[in-house]
Amino acid sequence: MQELKHARCLRIGRYSQPGNAYLVTCAVKDRLPIFSDVPRGRMVVMEMKRLHDSGVVRSLAWVVMPDHLHWLFELKSGSLPALMQLLKGRSAFVINKAYGAKTLTWQKGYHDHGVRAEEDLIEMARYVVNNPTRAGLVMQRGDYALWDCEWQLE
Repeated sequence: MQELKHARCLRIGRYSQPGNAYLVTCAVKDRLPIFSDVPRGRMVVMEMKRLHDSGVVRSLAWVVMPDHLHWLFELKSGSLPALMQLLKGRSAFVINKAYGAKTLTWQKGYHDHGVRAEEDLIEMARYVVNNPTRAGLVMQRGDYALWDCEWQLE
């Protein structure tokens, strides 16, 4: 019951508006490291790309970590809850279908941060893509397979 109570708290004050930028983090249920398997992680990336290509979002930076993802984007249409439902639903469907089992279950809810005008998007992108290095998964960003960024970062 505590998990559901916490999920409701994540929604308090949530407001989404097309044209705004958001940094979203969502985790795999029980923090299972299923994206340590890079092909599974690439399936999530393909779903983010599909949403980008369809014009729902403009992806700015993202990283798929072993048990969660960070995604910085500009919302182009729809709402944040609808977007996250699409991402989680489609990615779970394709991964579970490909592996013939209930391989991916996302944790309920997600954390979102609406980017304020005074915040630096490039600094936020740097934070996102440097996650694998900070976590000790790789020595340098380029050694990690599941990330991308709109900007050329030093």
